[in-house]
Amino acid sequence: MIGRARGTIARRILLNYRIDPVVAAAHLPPGFTPKLANGYAIGGICLIRLEHVRPLGAPRALGIASENAAHRYAAFRMDRGAGEDCVYIARRHSSSRLNTTLGGRLVPTVHHPAHISVSEDDEVIDLALSAEGEWAARVRVRRAMDLPRSSAFGSLEGASEYFRSAAVGYSPRRDGTRLDALRLETARWEVRPLLVEIAESRYFGDRTLFPEGSIELDCALLMKNVDHEWRFGERASTAAAA
Repeated sequence: MIGRARGTIARRILLNYRIDPVVAAAHLPPGFTPKLANGYAIGGICLIRLEHVRPLGAPRALGIASENAAHRYAAFRMDRGAGEDCVYIARRHSSSRLNTTLGGRLVPTVHHPAHISVSEDDEVIDLALSAEGEWAARVRVRRAMDLPRSSAFGSLEGASEYFRSAAVGYSPRRDGTRLDALRLETARWEVRPLLVEIAESRYFGDRTLFPEGSIELDCALLMKNVDHEWRFGERASTAAAA
C-alpha cells in the first residue's frame, strides 16, 4: 500500500455541531471518548477539495483533484497508556472514482462514492453532497469576521488550536473489524470563520441518532490553499471498530 501522499488543500470547510457528550459517545468506537469544548462534544462534516494529490516523490503534474466529505467526531484515544487527541470518521465520501476504487486497497482509507456539487465565489460557498442513505448534506456559507457568540470554542484562536491538535483521523476498514489511521501534516495552519446560511445534514439531523435538544449547530471554519502531506496507517492496528 502507498504509505505517504502529498498535495494541496484547495478548500476545506469544517461544519461543526456541539453535541451532548453522552449522545456523541454512543457513536464512537471502544477506546475513544469525545474531545470536549466548553463541556460539549464536537461533531460535523469536513468538506474538502484536494488538488495535485500524488504519492510522495511523484511529480506534481501526476496529481489528481477531488471533492471529498467526512462525517467526523473530535475524540480522545488511549493506547497502551498514552493518550492522543484525534478524529473519528464515521464515513468518508469522494467524488473521485480513483479514490473510491483504490481506497482500502492501494491506500488504506475507504471512500464511498458520492456526487459533490460546488458553487463558490469570493464571498459564498454552496455545496451539496449527494450520497446513499443518511449521508446527504447541503451547506451554504459566507465569509465572516468572527465566530458566533454562542460557539463552544469561545474564540477563533481556540477553535483553531482545538482542531490543529487532532491531526490523526481514524476510520473503519472495509471489513468493519478495525480502523485505518491517517495523519495530516500541513505546511501552515490557518482557519477563517464562516457565517452558516444553510446547514442540512441527514445524519446529524436524524433525531433517532441525536434526540431533540442534544445537538446544535456551532460554527463553520475555512482553510484554503494549504500544502499538506498524508501519512497512512500509523497505529491503525491498535484500534478496534465498534
